[in-house]
Amino acid sequence: MLSRFRRPDPARTRQAVEQLELSEAVFKTCPWQPRELVETGLRQWLLCCGAAVRDGQVIGMPSHAVDEAWHGLILCTRRYSRFCAAAYGTFLHHFPEGDGSGGGTGDSMATQLGRTVVAWSMVARPGEECVLWDLDSKVGVEHPWGVPLDRVSAIESALREGNSP
Repeated sequence: MLSRFRRPDPARTRQAVEQLELSEAVFKTCPWQPRELVETGLRQWLLCCGAAVRDGQVIGMPSHAVDEAWHGLILCTRRYSRFCAAAYGTFLHHFPEGDGSGGGTGDSMATQLGRTVVAWSMVARPGEECVLWDLDSKVGVEHPWGVPLDRVSAIESALREGNSP
């Protein structure tokens, strides 16, 4: 963990995410295919985390498959620690639902997932499509997570109109 916190720079975060090597170990408990789609989702999630860290927010995880890959990355502790330092300037902790360690916000998962949509709007390149919202359905997760596309559209519309989602 770093001794001094610095606000993540979006360009530095994107560069760290793009350069992150995802070893086979990351996918040990993530059997869903195509792996490239899960990897894209993980990289998009990590970009969203950068926006959340900058704004002091906790966001929700919209994909079980990406969550498993993120857990695999976290278990590669040295790689994950170096990545967090490069991408965010601080260690990005995981606060699983029900942990009770005080890291969570107490906000509902629906609220946290709404923040994930907002975070994506802050980090997406023009025309870049987010795969996170329905990734689980596309890769065949038995009980898929996700964010309904009509909710994503409503949040994006509210942001365009300058309203709070």
